[in-house]
Order: sequence, then structure tokens, then C-alpha cells
Amino acid sequence: MELRKDAEEIIQGAIGAALPDAAVRRAMEQCPLGEGKVVLVSVGKAAWQMAKAAADLLGDRISAGVVVTKYGHSMGPVSNFEIIEAGHPVPDENSFRGAEAAIRLVSGLAPEDLVLFLVSGGGSALFEKPLVSPEELTDITQQLLACGADIVEINTIRKRISAVKGGKFGQLCAPARAFSIILSDILGDPLDMIASGPAYPDSSTAADAVAIAEKYHLRLSPEARRLLEVETPKKLDHVTSCVTGSVRQLCASAKETCEKLGYEPIILTDCLSCEAREAGAFLGAIARTYGDSSRSMAFIAGGETVVHLTGKGKGGRNQELALAAAELLDGVAGAAVFSVGSDGTDGPTDAAGGYVDSFTKAALKEKGISIYETLAENDAYHALQAVNGLIMTGPTGTNVNDLSVLLLKR
Repeated sequence: MELRKDAEEIIQGAIGAALPDAAVRRAMEQCPLGEGKVVLVSVGKAAWQMAKAAADLLGDRISAGVVVTKYGHSMGPVSNFEIIEAGHPVPDENSFRGAEAAIRLVSGLAPEDLVLFLVSGGGSALFEKPLVSPEELTDITQQLLACGADIVEINTIRKRISAVKGGKFGQLCAPARAFSIILSDILGDPLDMIASGPAYPDSSTAADAVAIAEKYHLRLSPEARRLLEVETPKKLDHVTSCVTGSVRQLCASAKETCEKLGYEPIILTDCLSCEAREAGAFLGAIARTYGDSSRSMAFIAGGETVVHLTGKGKGGRNQELALAAAELLDGVAGAAVFSVGSDGTDGPTDAAGGYVDSFTKAALKEKGISIYETLAENDAYHALQAVNGLIMTGPTGTNVNDLSVLLLKR
């Protein structure tokens, strides 16, 4: 129980430090409001929190706003803004409605006006106006998710089949100025990839998109194939972008909490990018190496792993990572691994992630649950649920990748 309590405190401290309120206030210090009208568009899993922070700071200076966030992530009215909850990770009709509302809001603005554009992870699905049929958009998105394409590859394709991604929404804001505050959820903070870069010049090329389609043998209509070959905006002089918050901050905050709890923390990486079960096995292997150490240690990794679906179970990358670690933690005294999505949701589930320790494998075996078979079926959710290993935070209001930690308590 003591290890679980430490894990919860580390999660709370790390996510608390990554909340967008202070970050938005800091970024706004760089924003010249000017004398014209100010309108707000906020998109992503953290859209409500970011919009609320801006409204609290600027009040009536913002004349109107549109907020598009994931279902369950709105926490009530904000000023006079229109708030729309939409689908993630697959866009739905509300995703399209949100994009249309934002386009209407920025249409007809003058050069002295300002669009305050707040962007966070998840915006690729939540903010969409497709150039193909909604059915094909859904099919392409599901193909990319199922084949294990990474976020950069997914967004490179999404930009070409969208009217608002890859700098295209930035174009629609002209002639008004746009100030974009971006909460990063992609390793290295590539601004043209976060939420598929709706207001940032696109660095990916049509050739990149075609190569990704060929790599994963995507099923595409002739129109979709044609769109992949159309170039995106490469220059947006009227848009200023400011990135705030990232996985680096998440790891640094986790390290600080670990130190307070008496652990010797080591940040292994803030660029974790591999199969979820491989990352879990790696943390488990570290536990075996340092299992006889006399020091309390914490090994921290931030980033985003992937899952290649082989079964039809329920779970997410963080739950799968944790469950994969349980195999090697078996018998290592005082060891635990937890992994969470900073936005509070892990895959298509209501869990933020998973927690396992030295006793998890034995507890699963008692219930007749095989770790190997569960991973093959991608059913980590139900396995962890059976041994109280799900981490439930609810929507957090931020989204800066995932945090995975191995604790060794002495």
C-alpha cells in the first residue's frame, strides 16, 4: 500500500505541475493584444482549461470564443464561449461542427484583430473539417491506429485530407493576426505536428504522406490519394506560436516529488518511443538489476509508446506497459511500476493507466489470468481491474504525453 500511495503522490505532483493555467498566463505575457477585436479558439483535450485560464486573465477583452474538447472534459460554461465536446481518437460529427464554428468565428476579421488560438493534444481528432467523406476519414484513422503508426505519421496523413490542419486554419485567420499557445504532447515539441499543426507552417511533404500510405498499405479512395499529393502551407507570417508545457516538465516534476519521498531519482528518457510491452519489460529488467540495492530508487521515463493490436480486448498503452512489467517484478521485493497518460485517459478506456508491483503476477495467477495471454489479447484493462491495478484520475485538463516510473523502495 505504501508503494501505491507513493505512486499516486508522484502522479498528482507531476500532472499538477503540467496544468495549463499558469502556462497560459506565462505565454500571454508575450502576446500583443493590439487595439482590435480579440476572439478565442481553443482545441484539444486541455481546451477547456486553457480557455478558462485565458478568460480569467482577459475577461471581456475576448469578444467571443469556441472551445472544442473531448467528451467529459468540459467543466461548465466559460464566459460567452460556445463549448463543444467531440470524438477522440476518431473524429465525429461534433468534431466537424466545432471546426465549422471556429471557421465562422475567424471569418471576416480585420488586420488589427487577433485570434487567440489555444492548442493541446487530441486536437487532430477533435478539430476537423474533412476533405473526404466522414466515413473514409474514420476508416483511414482506424487503419492508422490499428497498424501502430506513430503520431507524426498519423498527423502527416491527416493534414492532407483536412481543411483545417497543416497550417490551413492559420490561413483562414488572415488577414487578422493569430497568436497560438501550444501545449505539447509530441516528443521534441514539433509545432507543425501537435494537433496536426492547424496554424503552423507544415514541414512534412506530399512525398512523406505518400510514403506513409505505401508503408502501411492504406486503403484509400482515388480522391484521398490525390489529396496526399497536394502541398500544405509553408509560410504563415501573420501567426506567432508559443509552446508551453511538455513531457520534459512532466518528468522533472516527477523527479522532484520522488526526491521529496526519499527516492534517488533517475530520468532515463523524456523521449520514450517504442512498443508499450517492450517498455514495460525494460523497466521490469531494471528492477531485477537493482533489486538488491540498499537505496530507494526511482527510474523515470516520459514519452509515448505504441500498441500493435493482436487481440480484441480492452486497454491502452499505459495499462499494457504496466502489465508487461509485472512478469519481471515478480519476486523483486519493494518494486512497483506505474504508467499514466497525463490527460487522464489511456486509449479507449476510463483509466489513466496501470499500476503493478511485486505481488501482481501472483494475484493474477490466483484468478486464473495469464499475463502472456492477456497481452496477446490486448486486454490489460480487465486483468488490472481484477487486481485493483487500474489508475483512475478522470480528465486532468492537460495533455503532455505519458509518464512511466519504476519504484524500488528500501
